[in-house]
Amino acid sequence: MSDKTDSMATELYDIYKDRIALIADELKVNDGFSEYFTEVCSFITDVIKAADLVKTGALKDMSLEDKRTLLDGLYVRLTDGYEGSFLNPDVAVERLGADIGRALSAVYAELTSLIGYAYEADTEAIVLKLELFLEIYGAYRAATDDNEEFTVELITTVFADHVFDHSQDITDHAAGILYRADNNGVAGRIIEEADLSDPSYLYEYGEYITDNEVKMSEYLAGMSEDDIDLMASVFIGGYVKGFEATGKDIKIKNLAEIRYFIGFERVVRKAVAILEDIGIKTSFRRAELSFMAGRRLNKVGYSSTLANRQFEADHENDRVMYFTRKLMEHRLMCYKNSLEKLKINTSGFGGPAVIESFGAHNKPIIAKDSVYKTNDEYNTLYAEYTARSVDILNEYVKGDERSFTIIAFPIPDIGKDFEKIFDETVKLNTLDYTLYRDIQQKIIDALDKAEYVHILGAGDNKTDIKVNLHRLADPEHETIFENCVADVNIPVGEVFTSPRLEGTEGILHVKNVYLNEMPFKDLRLGFKDGKIASYTCGNYDKEEDNKEYIMKYLLFFHGTLPMGEFAIGTNTTAYMMTKRYNLESIMPILIAEKTGPHFAVGDTCYSHEEDMVTYNPDGKAIVARENSISALRNTDPLKAYFGCHTDITIPYDELKSITAISADGEKTDIIRDGRFVLKGCEELNKPLDASL
Repeated sequence: MSDKTDSMATELYDIYKDRIALIADELKVNDGFSEYFTEVCSFITDVIKAADLVKTGALKDMSLEDKRTLLDGLYVRLTDGYEGSFLNPDVAVERLGADIGRALSAVYAELTSLIGYAYEADTEAIVLKLELFLEIYGAYRAATDDNEEFTVELITTVFADHVFDHSQDITDHAAGILYRADNNGVAGRIIEEADLSDPSYLYEYGEYITDNEVKMSEYLAGMSEDDIDLMASVFIGGYVKGFEATGKDIKIKNLAEIRYFIGFERVVRKAVAILEDIGIKTSFRRAELSFMAGRRLNKVGYSSTLANRQFEADHENDRVMYFTRKLMEHRLMCYKNSLEKLKINTSGFGGPAVIESFGAHNKPIIAKDSVYKTNDEYNTLYAEYTARSVDILNEYVKGDERSFTIIAFPIPDIGKDFEKIFDETVKLNTLDYTLYRDIQQKIIDALDKAEYVHILGAGDNKTDIKVNLHRLADPEHETIFENCVADVNIPVGEVFTSPRLEGTEGILHVKNVYLNEMPFKDLRLGFKDGKIASYTCGNYDKEEDNKEYIMKYLLFFHGTLPMGEFAIGTNTTAYMMTKRYNLESIMPILIAEKTGPHFAVGDTCYSHEEDMVTYNPDGKAIVARENSISALRNTDPLKAYFGCHTDITIPYDELKSITAISADGEKTDIIRDGRFVLKGCEELNKPLDASL
C-alpha cells in the first residue's frame, strides 16, 4: 500500500468509525431490522476496539488471559451465541422474512472477515467492509425515510455493486500476500520473532484459538531440537524431491508458500530456515476470510480450528445471491490483472508446502432450508469460473515448473492417545522408501501387462468396477503406473495411473470416508466411460440434501467428473495405525489414500503437465499422463480441466480383490481378501499380521 493510499484509508477508517458509533441512536423503531443493525454495529464496534489495540501495539503487551478474553469476545457470535444471532440464517429468516433475512445474514457473515483484518492492521480491507455495511444501512435508511419498503433487491444490488467495484482490490490483495515474501503480516512476524515457548503468541493471529492450538504449541515446545529438525527436514525434503522426481529445476524458484495449522510454528520456523538455505523465501497466506473472495469450509492457507463449521456451511453459497456472468468475466479480468502486475514474482513461485492436521471431531453439518441453495445455472457458471481461473493461473505459475508437498500430523482433539498417535505419525512419515520402491515396482510390472483392472468390494461394500488402462507401445522402456516414494505426498506408499476413461465403468462404494475435510457415509458413485453418471450418499434423510452435499464438497458444482486417477496404496503400516486407534472417520486422504486402492475424481495427477515426460526409478517413461478429457486442452481448453482432484479410498478390510486382467484373459491377483498376494509383496502383509 502506498503512503497516499494508506493515508486515505486511515482517514476513511476514522470517518466510518464515527458514523457507526451514531447508528444505535438512530434506530428508533423496535423491529427486526433495528435488532439486526444494533447487533451488527455492536460486533463492528468490538472489532474496531481490537483493531485499535493492534495498531497502537498495545495488544502485544497484554496478558495471555486478556488476549484470550478479547479474541473470544469477537468470536462469541459465531460460537456460543450463534443460535440466537442474525449470523444464523434461521434466525434472520424468522425475524426478517425469508429473502431479506437470508440476504442480510449473508452481509453480516461477510463482515466477520473484519476480525482477521483487524489483527493484520489492514486498514484498507477494514474500510472496504465498513463501506459495505454503511451502504446497506444507507439503503435501509433511505427506504424507511421515504416510507418505502426495504427490499431484498436493494440489498442484492448494493452487495453486487460492491463486489464488482472492488474486485480488483480483492484480487490484488490476495495475490500480493501469496506472491510476495515481504508481505507476510502477522504470520511472518510470529514465525520470525515470537517466543514460541509462550502460547500467548497464538492470540495475536486473530484466528479462533482452542485447546488444540495451545496444546499443539506446548507439545512441540517440549520436543527436542533434533525431533523438530527431523520433522522439518522430511517436510521440506519432500518439497525438494518433488522437483527432482519430475525433472523440474528448483534453482529457478525463489519463493514457496507454507500452509500450516496454527500451533505448528516451531516446525514452520525450521522449515523456513531450510528453504532459505537453498535460496527460497517464504510467503504465508491466511485462509480466506471473505466469502465474496472465496472463503470455504475446506481452508486453503494457514488456519486454526473453525469457530463454527455450521456457520461456514450456512454461508458457503452466499455468492449465489449476486454471482452473474458479468461479475464472473470481471473477476477473471481482475485476477489476470493482479497476476500480470506480479508476473516477476509469480515466475519465481515454486508452489505450496503444506502441513495438514487431522483428528478434529466435528459435529455433523445440518442441512438448512434457510440458506442459499445452488442451482444448475449457478453450478455451470461457477464450474466455468473455476476452470478459467486455473487456466489464468497456469499462464503465470506454470504447471510444468512448479511442485508442492503435503505432510499430515494429528492435533490434540484426536483424544487421549494424541502423543502416541503423533509419534507413530512421525515414524510413518519417515518409513524406508527404498523398501516400498522395490515392492511397488513388482506391482507395477504386473499391472503393466494388464488391459484393465477389476476391483471388487467385500461384505457390505458393493464396489464392482473395471478400470481400463492405457496400452504400452514399448514395454521395455515405458510404464503405465508411477512408483510413488514419498516426495510430494508424504508418507510413502502407492502406485498410480491416469486410466483410460472409455471402458472404465461400474460402482465405487465406500461406507465411511473423509474427503475435502468433510465426512461421507455410504458414498456410491456410478461410472460410465470413466465419468460419474450417478451419485448418492447416506449423510441425510432427504436424497436432495445428499445430492447437494456431494455437489458442493465432491463435484464442486460440476455436473460430472472423470476418474482422473486409479491407484493402489501399499502402506499397511498406516492402515494398521488407523485401525489401532479407530481413526477411520477422521484420517486425512493424504494418509488414507495409501491404505487401499483409491480412485480420484477430477483432473489427473499430471494436470497441465501432460507434455512433460517423467520417469520411474527404473528408468521407464510414464506414458499414462492424460485421458480423453484432458486431451481437449489443445482444442477446447475450458473443457479439459476441472480444478479439483479428490481421492476416494477403499480400505483393505472392505476389499475382496484387485485383479489385473491381460488382453488374453490371464488374471493376476494383486490383493485377495484384503491381503497382498502378488509374489514379492509379502513384506506388506507383516503389519496386517501384527496384533491391534
